[in-house]
Amino acid sequence: MDLIWTLQSINTSAVLDILLVAGLIFIGTLMVRGTQAMPMLRGMIIIVIVVGILSSVSSLAAFNWLLRNILTATAVAIPIIFQPELRRALERVGRTNLGFRQNTLTEREAIIDAICQAAGRLSERRHGALIVLERGDNLQEFINTGVPLDCVLTPQLLLTVFWPKTELHDGAVIVRGNRVLAGACVLPLTSGRNLSGRKLGTRHRASLGMSEVSDAVVVTVSEETGQISVSNRGRMIRQLDAKRLATILSTFYTSETEGTQTGLGQLTQRVRRWLGFDQGITA
Repeated sequence: MDLIWTLQSINTSAVLDILLVAGLIFIGTLMVRGTQAMPMLRGMIIIVIVVGILSSVSSLAAFNWLLRNILTATAVAIPIIFQPELRRALERVGRTNLGFRQNTLTEREAIIDAICQAAGRLSERRHGALIVLERGDNLQEFINTGVPLDCVLTPQLLLTVFWPKTELHDGAVIVRGNRVLAGACVLPLTSGRNLSGRKLGTRHRASLGMSEVSDAVVVTVSEETGQISVSNRGRMIRQLDAKRLATILSTFYTSETEGTQTGLGQLTQRVRRWLGFDQGITA
């Protein structure tokens, strides 16, 4: 009967109240996740549960009196204990820029700049490379074929991965946002129906094949000639330098990536960036 009464008493205001509390708890958990405050927070939750159970026993008069009198001390202690996390949260609020699109474009430009720098140096050294930029289509099945990396995208990282004497150079790296998720990934080869008269190596065939089965943009550096190529939608643009590569990526990658995001996806990305989980390369 109590459950039925409770369900009947729920209205729009109550639902909104519950969602707000749940949202605050979720954001608070994200802020302390992976920090030194997380074990302390778990300990406090356990203590609160134990104390709540003990305080429900009405016969413990002295213990209940003690609990009521330490609430003030607890309210003062919590900001002191979580001072670093609260300070970081306030700094993020102060740095929040309502122009989300500008922030996103800056991050995209940083990603393109890192790839162009690496591609230019790889081309000079004639080190083969295969860089896949994920857009709307999820590439997790191809990520699972490689070695997990999950690190921030930098030119130095790409140069190290594709150094001929490393274990990861023979394969592709897959980039999602500003992070390299995996290296030595296996990509599907193109069917070759439109390759009459062309002599393409395995990297270029894999580049075309990946662009045929997904909307990803694939950057290829030839090990034999050092030429840079870009594959998109089953077509390949060849004989590029770092400057032309930047222009093409700005067209294929930046604009279409922005356009393929749904409203919910953009909102999620903005919240994660504000909380500090999707920091750009310049961060």
